[in-house]
This record gives sequence, structure tokens and C-alpha cells, in this order.
Amino acid sequence: MDASDIARVQTYLRRLFGTDRISLVRPARPGLSVELAVEDEVIGTVHRDTDEGEVSYAVHLTILEEDLPPAPKAAAAAPGRRRM
Repeated sequence: MDASDIARVQTYLRRLFGTDRISLVRPARPGLSVELAVEDEVIGTVHRDTDEGEVSYAVHLTILEEDLPPAPKAAAAAPGRRRM
């Protein structure tokens, strides 16, 4: 993605999600993925695709297990009637 693509997609994502905390980070070397960040935390990547002359952009979010809140404890099964 070039600088123009990055700026346009960043503007779109900020408007879509209603926040200026989103930013797209240009890779240090050409050919690497553009990173999607919220404030200083990278949450995924953005890729440009051209297929039969049509351009699209794909966002890939990465959620690490360690970043998730604890899973809720399983609810105790309520005693039920046996069906015959």
C-alpha cells in the first residue's frame, strides 16, 4: 500500500468506528504488512488486493488469548426431568 492508500483507509476506519485513536502504521520495509493500531497497541494488519481491476482492502484482527478477560465459569446444570 502506498501513502495515499494508507491515509484514505485510515480516514475511512476512523470515520466508520468514530474515533481518531485508530492509525495505520506504514511498514519499515516495502512488502511488509501495514499495521492497524489503536493508540499504541497493534491489533492487526491491513492488506490491499487487486482482482480483475477491482481494489479492496482487507483488515485482519489478531486477538491474543492473554489479552482476553477470564472466561466465565460454567453454570451448574439445573436438575431436569428425564425424558422417556
